[in-house]
Amino acid sequence: MPGTHAAMRDHSMDWTLVDVETSGFRPAQHRVLSIAMLAVGADGKVTGRFSSLLNPGCDPGPVHVHGLTPQRLAGAPKFEQIAPDVAALLQGRVMVAHNARFDYDFLAEEFARAGLRLPVEQRLCTLALNRRLAPPTRNMRLGTLAAHYGVTQRKAHDAEDDTRVLAGVLNGSLTAAAQLGLSLPLVPCPPRQTSSRNRYPAAAPKVPCPYRNPGRLSGGGPLVQGMKVAVTGDTRTPRSELTAKAGAAGLNVMSSVSRHTSVLVTNAPNPPSTKTKRAVAEGVPIIDEAAFLSLLQDVRPGTGHESATPPPPQAAPPAQAAV
Repeated sequence: MPGTHAAMRDHSMDWTLVDVETSGFRPAQHRVLSIAMLAVGADGKVTGRFSSLLNPGCDPGPVHVHGLTPQRLAGAPKFEQIAPDVAALLQGRVMVAHNARFDYDFLAEEFARAGLRLPVEQRLCTLALNRRLAPPTRNMRLGTLAAHYGVTQRKAHDAEDDTRVLAGVLNGSLTAAAQLGLSLPLVPCPPRQTSSRNRYPAAAPKVPCPYRNPGRLSGGGPLVQGMKVAVTGDTRTPRSELTAKAGAAGLNVMSSVSRHTSVLVTNAPNPPSTKTKRAVAEGVPIIDEAAFLSLLQDVRPGTGHESATPPPPQAAPPAQAAV
């Protein structure tokens, strides 16, 4: 299929297209049941393939969706046995998937369980790319986009066939992006080795913020002491260090998003996390880590709680006449 990947040549990148089938939706609780990978060089030619069923050692979940019964998976290898093969096809390449954060998070979790680091420095999501392209399709599912780009899907929820289809969708998407002059939504992937269950160290006891919340971040800033800040997703700066800097600057670091949140910090707004969805719904400003660190260099003074005007003293009740 060398012609299928012609558009990939224009970006001087090595790609690895990935699709996984899983036992559920939560990487920390569920497992990868099958994986298929297709490596494509900067010249657009296929340079490697890998696919395998996997024995998760647990209930495979919705068999009616993926068709992977316990009997089919019983003799398959465990993920740690095929991790070196997966790593070899990912090393030094852009990982591509449809809803890439899902596949990336599951692979990162499986590598962490094996005591290894997922060797991915950048990923590209064809779902996010097509949201930018806005093709005239009824939805952004892989099969729907495949039909739009002239790719035949033979077997949905089959990792190997989904990877073949993904190659065609990527090729068509790259061609459309080039015609429109759109940049690719490449997402940096900081090194991660620990499980998502303990990826973020336990937070230190929260110290009450001494400043009143001045409201939302407006325009390009500035940050003001007392602003309520939330962070979601992976950050280049360790999460504990980033929140410590914010707290030291007088900001009020929150663990969730509400209508009172001043700003949400995230490097990957798509696909949206729970915090991102809430921020969008509440109209909370969203900025990336680099912008936040820049604004942290000049945080404006806030108003302390003790500066609030005290309520006027209450008049003493009138004395009651003795009876």
